Amino acid sequence: MSSRRKFITGSAGAIAGALAASKSWASETGGQPCITEVASLCGAWRFRTDPDDRGVKSDWYSATASGEDWRTVIVPHTWQVETPLTAYRGIAWYCRTFDLPRMAAVNSRQEHTVRVEFEAVFHSATVWVNGKLAGEHLRKGYTAFTLDVTNLLRWDKSNTIAVRVDNAFNQHMVPRGQSSDWANDGGIYRPVQLLITPKTFVERVDVDAVPDVSSGQAKLTITAYIRNTSANAWSGKGSFRVAREEDGESQPVLTGSANKTLTVKAGAVETVTLQATLPNAKLWHFDHPHLYRLEFSIADSRRGHTFTTTFGVRKLEIRDGAFFLNGGRVRLMGVERMAGSNPEFGMAEPTNWITHDHADLKHLNCIFTRVHWPQDKRVLDYCDRHGILMQTEVPAWGPDTFSGMTGEPTNDIMQNAIEQLREMIARDFNHPSVVIWGLCNEIWGQSPPAYKFAKHMIEEAKRLDPGRLCSYASNSLSDTPQRDVSALMDFVEANEYYGTWAAGTAADAARYLDEIHAAFPGKPVVVSEYGYCACTPDRPEGDEQRIEILRSHDAAFRSKDFVAGAIFFCYNDYRTHVGDRGVGVLQQRVHGVVDVYGARKASYELLRSECSPIESLSVGHQQNKFHIQIRTRHDLPAYTLKGYKLRGLLFGQGNIPVERQEVEMPDAAPGSETKLEVAFSQSEPPMHLQFDVLRPTGFSAFLLDWKP
Repeated sequence: MSSRRKFITGSAGAIAGALAASKSWASETGGQPCITEVASLCGAWRFRTDPDDRGVKSDWYSATASGEDWRTVIVPHTWQVETPLTAYRGIAWYCRTFDLPRMAAVNSRQEHTVRVEFEAVFHSATVWVNGKLAGEHLRKGYTAFTLDVTNLLRWDKSNTIAVRVDNAFNQHMVPRGQSSDWANDGGIYRPVQLLITPKTFVERVDVDAVPDVSSGQAKLTITAYIRNTSANAWSGKGSFRVAREEDGESQPVLTGSANKTLTVKAGAVETVTLQATLPNAKLWHFDHPHLYRLEFSIADSRRGHTFTTTFGVRKLEIRDGAFFLNGGRVRLMGVERMAGSNPEFGMAEPTNWITHDHADLKHLNCIFTRVHWPQDKRVLDYCDRHGILMQTEVPAWGPDTFSGMTGEPTNDIMQNAIEQLREMIARDFNHPSVVIWGLCNEIWGQSPPAYKFAKHMIEEAKRLDPGRLCSYASNSLSDTPQRDVSALMDFVEANEYYGTWAAGTAADAARYLDEIHAAFPGKPVVVSEYGYCACTPDRPEGDEQRIEILRSHDAAFRSKDFVAGAIFFCYNDYRTHVGDRGVGVLQQRVHGVVDVYGARKASYELLRSECSPIESLSVGHQQNKFHIQIRTRHDLPAYTLKGYKLRGLLFGQGNIPVERQEVEMPDAAPGSETKLEVAFSQSEPPMHLQFDVLRPTGFSAFLLDWKP
């Protein structure tokens, strides 16, 4: 297999040209572009555990495998939420039969390539199709993989697929051994599907969209990976079109094409790069999550293929020791969610639960979060469409990652982490919500092997994606911070647990931040974790201490202008094998403002208030005309409010809502005051009113329940 990159400047056409692009490929070459046909393999599978590892010897992967120990489960699935298997870590098997979709079944294998895509299997998967080995994906439990199964399929009858899964703690991967503090749930826990394409197809497209705020344009660098699985060389044309997604519709804005014939050798992958300028670019922002859709098509004289992806135009950068988003300074706040914590689902979360939790994050005014491992793409899709800045992370956690090592990390750990980084970046590159690559967490970054590990990781991340920021969450900055590997990062991330994991108060947190700033005076500091864990007998859960830490530590952060962001840990109490509360499927750490089922604690409303860009809202009135004064925060969080509304809801006799009025807010800079008037037509005196400051996305930023 060969891979070579070709740089071609694309011509930017008019909207009419974009609309005609598909027709022009066909008329010029005779080819008919088609999209990837996706056939879901979610649903009913047969399942059994294999504690003695005898499945391979007993041919459990064969089409005739049977026995009373197999039972039916629904994929996505994890066995860790089933009472008899909550502590089982080892080998298990999945198998099912499937028929090819009609399009592929009617045509011969000479016309199509069929791949099976697993969005994640934790943590090692070996796959057979019709009793023959299709491939494996080992010790990488959070990233997607695809296997070409074309030559293993039966095109005129049913097929069998079998998967051997291993989730035993493993010393040759990250997380290494038991060095993780989250749910290590085994299984095919994210969706799986067949991908059916022509023999030569667009495998992936990366879109780097960099805005020029002064001109209103954006520079697009579009990199397409074209794979030829046939026995003959392929030659054809490449083209793209871009459309803006607005209110559920696509508005074409740009077209471009390769200015010479593309050639891909048999069995090879060619990487082709086109560049274009997007005029009048609508920028992606957490309050204005504008998205674009790109279609990249190839075609020869017979047929073609079209690959579709979404992207956003935005830039998070560092200037003068601060974060700037699309040219405006921002100080960010949010909260981290630990996926897989609902005992009903574990890591096999359905879409409605992913949506539930992230809508809750938005209600909490979360605009900035990080996660300890690569997330389900449905999580990133939600963040793209509703506006949450994300740091996604390679799951290297804790100093035990480097136990027994001296000067260098071992080759197996280093290579495994690099492979996970590459797969994470390849899958998540186009998500505008992903603004930071997280490289590791709490590795004790002053030790030589940890330092060199993080150094290799940032070098590889910058090679693959020079434009995004990179950092790691450090717990080793309290002494000689200047020696920490944070010095190599784009900005400093500090986990801060004074009053929980470390003795001390908010005053100690303030001193700690000052010492970090003195060591790295040119770098912004993000408090990557802070909060309260009821994890020891002397720290009982009552939520009062969590509330106190929120109030006092936020005040300390706000007093430091160099603090560019703060992420509270944690949104939810979370399932983990090192949990100190609960048993079985409820083994957990009590760390959140909601419990594992999503029930809110008293600290929830305080976190919502603390993360709001609104500092206060006051009301004056004369009869049913109300004068509202809104003051925005000048410290943390701090960003300019654009496109916000004030909604007033009047409740009459019997506390019945009888009238609603909305008023547009003018742009409001940090630390500014806005005066608005809301008038109601009702003549009867109101029982009470609600005044709600609404983001452009429709989520509430601040709610006041007011009584006359």
